[in-house]
Amino acid sequence: MTQLHTLTRHRDIQNWVSDRHGIPAIARVRNQFGEERAQLKLSFQKRKKHIESQDDGMSPCSWTAWLAELDRQQLALKVDPAADDFELVERRDAN
Repeated sequence: MTQLHTLTRHRDIQNWVSDRHGIPAIARVRNQFGEERAQLKLSFQKRKKHIESQDDGMSPCSWTAWLAELDRQQLALKVDPAADDFELVERRDAN
């Protein structure tokens, strides 16, 4: 059975992502009313050689900006160490 971990500490999140060659990114998305909001993303460099040519709506950003938005949205990173899988979850639902 897989043990999921919920990461809320900035250093833990940054280490988990960096250990897997990931970088933080933010996409700007609009809701049904046309209001724009930030959607946090993580991009992992798995055999992608032409990342600059992809238009996936993501903009790489600094860890400072990404983590500030994570806190603003009250999110946590739930990870599955066995599968290197993750999802962003609300902190209040994390425990």
